[in-house]
Amino acid sequence: MKNWMAACCMGLLLSAQQAYAASSSGCENGGFTVLGKSGAQTVSVAPGSVASTFRVQGRYIQFDVDAASFGVLNYVMTGVANKKDITGGRATPVFDSKLPDHRGLFLNSAVKVELSDSADIVLTRTGPGLTMKIQAKDCANGGIFQMEVARADETKTVFTHKLAQSAFYFDNRNFRNREGEVVPFKDTTLTIGPRINFGNDYSSKFVGRDSPQFADRIAEPLCTNNIATRTGGVARVQHCGGVSQWSVASGGRMGQVMGEDATEVAPPATACTHKCQAQNQTQGAAVVLGFPFPVADADRLKPRFAQ
Repeated sequence: MKNWMAACCMGLLLSAQQAYAASSSGCENGGFTVLGKSGAQTVSVAPGSVASTFRVQGRYIQFDVDAASFGVLNYVMTGVANKKDITGGRATPVFDSKLPDHRGLFLNSAVKVELSDSADIVLTRTGPGLTMKIQAKDCANGGIFQMEVARADETKTVFTHKLAQSAFYFDNRNFRNREGEVVPFKDTTLTIGPRINFGNDYSSKFVGRDSPQFADRIAEPLCTNNIATRTGGVARVQHCGGVSQWSVASGGRMGQVMGEDATEVAPPATACTHKCQAQNQTQGAAVVLGFPFPVADADRLKPRFAQ
């Protein structure tokens, strides 16, 4: 238990200002309504007032939450006008689900709701041996979502991310063709590695990526893709086109980064467990490689699901 609490609280050593936040222009007039609550406040909603599934509704983002697991369903970018919009002005499904496998544990406490004036929401719920937290920003792009888990037994939790039908994972050719190059970053340099993004076929700016902290992707041999490299070789990428699975440490989390920030060359997010977003702030210091649109069939990961 002591180690579990230490893992949960480790991020308190880091400044909240270090956490990535979507640019304020992308969050204009944003803000969430959930469980009948809106506007800046912190409140606990009693278990008897929490439906089995409830909606988190924002101006730019909406999704549903399974109350017993804090799994997320039907994550959609609404397409409401914003100069940072990446949807082309249309409602755009992103994820069908993001589901944690708690292996028999469940959440049953009151739901703590923290709403801010800056389009942020934090939802927290506990159960015997289990704590889940969802953090989100009601913004048109950037690091806008994060789900984290802590278990009293300190074991890992498998998160399964299933994309919406219109979205797909792909090996980003702009990264693959420059793999191994060294680029500047702040006062140092970084080596470009491969990048898995997700996108769709109808929004030329729509791009995102899964952002792990204390989490590792579970390779899927049944979805083995041979991706051409810049040297003429082949990289074997074991990743399905419509789903990814992640082994998340207790105290770890899975973030979601959308738009330009999903295609920048930056170091992995540092350890943080308190009001963190999916990626540390780079403040324009990172090289942005973008992504090809439309995505070539050879770079789309297949099959969509393991067969």
